[in-house]
Amino acid sequence: MTTVTKLEMAEKPYDLRERAFEFANLVLDVAAAIPDVREGNHICGQLAKSGTSIGANIEEADGSATKADKRHMFVVARKEAQETRYWLRIIRKRWPSTPSAQEALDEVTELKSILSTIIDKLS
Repeated sequence: MTTVTKLEMAEKPYDLRERAFEFANLVLDVAAAIPDVREGNHICGQLAKSGTSIGANIEEADGSATKADKRHMFVVARKEAQETRYWLRIIRKRWPSTPSAQEALDEVTELKSILSTIIDKLS
């Protein structure tokens, strides 16, 4: 039997802002499932901050006054995606049964690639 993930059940949105918003909510679901222990609380906080920051920076980029500022905000969003990927990798290693962690890791990898393409086009 094949397991269908939340993101597969609903077609992935083409609107990057909406996709980042959905990702932020997925990250918060993952964070909520991390064990309530000292190291878990640290990782949970870091994951929640970086994972929700991706979309916030994309929103800010869309409101930029200049092309250079827009590019900069997408670079910041990509950095946050990279950090989020790091925390998700730790979660997968430390707590491999965490629900949706692999799904979030796959999605952040895709978001990072999308952001890299946008940054290249804005150069």
